Amino acid sequence: MSDLMTYVYGVTRADEALAERLTALEGVVGAPVHLISDGDGLALVASSVPAEEFREEALRRRLEDLDWLSAVARAHHGVVEAVAAYTTVLPLRLATVYLDDARARDVLDAGRELFTDRLARLAGHVEWGVKLYADPSATPEPLPAPADAELTPGRSYLRGRRQQQRHRDTAHQAAEQAAEGVEAAGRAYASERARHRVQQGTLAEAAGENVVNDAYLVPVEQGESFCAEVRRAADGMAGVRVEITGPWAPYSFATGPEETGGAAGAGP
Repeated sequence: MSDLMTYVYGVTRADEALAERLTALEGVVGAPVHLISDGDGLALVASSVPAEEFREEALRRRLEDLDWLSAVARAHHGVVEAVAAYTTVLPLRLATVYLDDARARDVLDAGRELFTDRLARLAGHVEWGVKLYADPSATPEPLPAPADAELTPGRSYLRGRRQQQRHRDTAHQAAEQAAEGVEAAGRAYASERARHRVQQGTLAEAAGENVVNDAYLVPVEQGESFCAEVRRAADGMAGVRVEITGPWAPYSFATGPEETGGAAGAGP
């Protein structure tokens, strides 16, 4: 077995100018990036990586090393974004590796129809991420209840709990209304929407509860209008915060290599 394997970042259209641009780009483990063309218009964006780190068993262990994984992710996304700044690209999942360029080219050939269709659908589009948060702490404080000298500690506690529940209900009702406005903006400007699992636990670092975590595929020229409409959906709503990220390469709308088979490694 070769000491090197082929790491693939995405699928794009073969282009001599792009190939020239990639020569100045460093990919995973600092390796130079190149195109693997099928000779008929499609190409993989790829680089060579050490087999000792990316063979299946080694890769499984490496994916538990957060520092290593973070470095690979930064390099992977850096290459994808560099290609996306020039042309349409289908980003592939992190740590997609093949035994060599020939095996990677076989996968490209096997998925030709699917890849060609997806590139056509993504052309001229970018991805925008939209998150909505319900934050009861940001709702207006109600007027204080009249003093009650006979209020026991238990009744005082229950009154406080009821007040907290009212805050939560108010924030969630406002978030539901804002979500409807965001969906309307998506229908007006986006070609597709991808629903992601709301962030919880260690992933939910922002204040409030993440209640919407969606991605929208939007034509490049409609991006500003889409974002303005999304912001307007939450404008003036107490207890609701909207977070917009992008524009990104269309990660949420790309085709993974698992749909054609042959990958030697799996992404997280």
